[in-house]
Amino acid sequence: VQLQASGGGLVQAGGSLRLACAASGRTFSSRHMGWFRQAPGKEREFVAAITWESDYTRYADSVKGRFTISRDNAKNTVFLQMNSLKPEDTAVYYCAAVRLTTGLSVVLTDYAYWGQGTQVTVSS
Repeated sequence: VQLQASGGGLVQAGGSLRLACAASGRTFSSRHMGWFRQAPGKEREFVAAITWESDYTRYADSVKGRFTISRDNAKNTVFLQMNSLKPEDTAVYYCAAVRLTTGLSVVLTDYAYWGQGTQVTVSS
């Protein structure tokens, strides 16, 4: 599975961005997907995850109610809609795919495939 993230940019606090992650590979629609982020000097952290059927989602407490993860298996794409952005949301955002035998996870090491990251900068 190869993943390509896009949609990052510079936005003012309170604004919105929509990230997209395009996947190649036949098993995308069978894999749970996640978004993580890494701010300068900090460890990579979980943001959101979605099951392959889109029937369950999970969010970090810091983004709950502001971010929404979704996917379109027909287009091999997963999205992260980010609203009410805050300066503390500034980070490089990565999409990732779990191993086929792994359930919906918030754990970084459960994800076997990673995109290259897209920068999100929120100005105050």
